[in-house]
Amino acid sequence: MRGVGATRSPALGKTERVPAVLLVDDDKDLSVMLERVLTDEGYAVTCARDGQAALHAGLSKAFDAIVLDRGLPALEGLDVLTRLRAKGVTTPVLVLSARGTTQDRIAGLDAGAEDYLAKPFDLEELLARLRALVRRHADSASELSLGTSRLVMSSRTVRRANGQEVQLSERESALLGLLASRPRQVFSRRDLLSLVFDDAESEAAVETYVHYLRKKLGRSVIRTVRGVGYRLGEA
Repeated sequence: MRGVGATRSPALGKTERVPAVLLVDDDKDLSVMLERVLTDEGYAVTCARDGQAALHAGLSKAFDAIVLDRGLPALEGLDVLTRLRAKGVTTPVLVLSARGTTQDRIAGLDAGAEDYLAKPFDLEELLARLRALVRRHADSASELSLGTSRLVMSSRTVRRANGQEVQLSERESALLGLLASRPRQVFSRRDLLSLVFDDAESEAAVETYVHYLRKKLGRSVIRTVRGVGYRLGEA
C-alpha cells in the first residue's frame, strides 16, 4: 500500500497528494488484483474484506472514493453504505457487484451510491469511472459549508456571509475541513490526531487547534460532545 503524500501519478496527472481509496470486496483474488492495479494507477489503497471492517474504515479515515461490493460477510454492502451516509460520510461510492439487474442498480443508487458497475466488468471502464468520482469529489471538496460561511480549501480562507474573510493556518484549515466534510459525525480526539495531525503528537495538539479556530471564528464553530469528542458547529 502506497502512503499518502506529494506525488505525480501517470494516470491521474499532477496532484498535491495521493488520492485515497477504500476497496471493499470479500473475493481475495479480485481484491489483491485490484489493489495492485489501483496502486499502480497512483492511489493509496485500503482494503476491507467484510462489511464491519468497511464500516469501521469508512467512519475512521478520510477517503476520496470507495469501491464497494454488495455480497459481503458480516454486513451487506448497501447496509454499509446506508450507515455511512447516516453518519454524514459523503465520500463518493462506486458499487461493484455481481448483482447487476436494473432493480439492483436502482437500489444501490437510492442507497446513496454515485455509480454502479456490474461484474464481470471491464477494468479500463472501472478506472475511468473511479477517476471521474475522484475528480468530482475534489471539486466539491474545494469549498465546504460552515452554516452561513464557506471554507475555501485552496486558499485556507473562511468567507463569512457578510463578506469578511478569515485566514487559517494549514492545520486549522485541515481540522475544520475534516469536520465540515462530515458535519453530523462526532470525532474523538484520537480520531482527529490520526487524521489531521502526526500520531506521535499528544492529543493536546487537537485541543490547541480547536482553541485557535474558536478564537478566530467564534466558540460555536466547533461543538464539544462531552465524553466523546468534537463535531462541526456554526461559523
